[in-house]
Amino acid sequence: MTYPLPLITPDVLIIGGGPAGLTAAAELADRRAGHILVVDREHAAGGIPRHSDHTGYGLRDLRRVMSGPAYARHLVDRATRAGVEIRTKTMVTGWSDEHTLDVTSPDGRHRIRPRATVLATGARERPRTARRIPGDRPRGVYTTGQLQNLVHLHHQPVGKQAVIVGGELVSWSAALTLREAGCTPTLMVSQYPKPESYGAFNAVGRTALRVRVATRSRVTRIIGKGRCQAVEIEHLDTGKRRTVACDTVVFTGDWIPDHELVRAAGIALDEGTLGPLTDTALRTSRPGVFAVGNMLHPVDTADVAALDGKHVAQQVIDHLHGRPRPTAGVRLTVGAPFRWVAPQLLRPDDPAPARGRLLLWSDEFVRFPRVTVRQDGRVVNRRTLAWPAAPGRVFRVPFTLLEGISPHGGPVHISV
Repeated sequence: MTYPLPLITPDVLIIGGGPAGLTAAAELADRRAGHILVVDREHAAGGIPRHSDHTGYGLRDLRRVMSGPAYARHLVDRATRAGVEIRTKTMVTGWSDEHTLDVTSPDGRHRIRPRATVLATGARERPRTARRIPGDRPRGVYTTGQLQNLVHLHHQPVGKQAVIVGGELVSWSAALTLREAGCTPTLMVSQYPKPESYGAFNAVGRTALRVRVATRSRVTRIIGKGRCQAVEIEHLDTGKRRTVACDTVVFTGDWIPDHELVRAAGIALDEGTLGPLTDTALRTSRPGVFAVGNMLHPVDTADVAALDGKHVAQQVIDHLHGRPRPTAGVRLTVGAPFRWVAPQLLRPDDPAPARGRLLLWSDEFVRFPRVTVRQDGRVVNRRTLAWPAAPGRVFRVPFTLLEGISPHGGPVHISV
């Protein structure tokens, strides 16, 4: 005999207990939006900052600087004090219908049918297999997240000498973690003419951490039986190859959203971010389902993801109160060197995006980008910005650049 699964009916279900999800939950609870339930598959809530044991968290959302673990604890404590229910070790496995989700936890299987759902599942780095790096399959090959989890949560050793693949902000975070574990990061490999991270981070990393950087290069092979012994590196301009000894390799950056639930639901995806297509109110194409954080812009800093959570709260409340969902919208598109823009839809009477910024990703360095906004063949706005566009980090554009857009016109095109 088949028995029906137990059903839970919160007002709002938030899937993902990282900075975006926890901030959204606390904001909703503070505004008395009803029963707010956060589910997270990890054994503790807090997201990536739990095992990112260095400072730099909380600047934009909390106006102070904290370590990753302290920041994670603060967000969990704030949500708990506000009355949010947090269930960890709880995995959402799929949708049983448009508004009901199947869940597995240590208590067994059950279903959750909320009045609104917020997807806050974040993003992950592409592992070595997804990057199609050939060679042997030895131990000692990680992503940054795997490395930090191993070192900061499980206090395990890694190796003695490491090569870091990538030159983003997270790459320097990996270097710090390696040093803390007693492993020397001997080389950082970047395909770009210079490391993708901010100049200040690059300078400090090279001098304080003494990490050499091989630019315009890529890893072509991993060597080692049992344990990693070396990597083969190719210079992209000359084709010259060399072998670098190491017992540890860390693949950093090259982010992809955790979008499995989005795809399973048939929610519209953006072909640039590979995350759900959203408007400035952070609605997805499915009514009652919202999305926040780094699954929308893979990847930005934790505090920016948290501000998405703060921004979505009012939009969720409007939905709970029965505010009609707008149907018309103008699509935002990008041209080279930009890969994507978030959010991607403008609707009449919707709010400006979080922090009044559009987020874009560039595949090239542009020191003083002159951003041009076009619609229906005409230039709507053009402005030279004082900060560079660069690979490996989000480029922020003031939303005011879209002033003058016709809500009834064609797609809006953003380029340099």
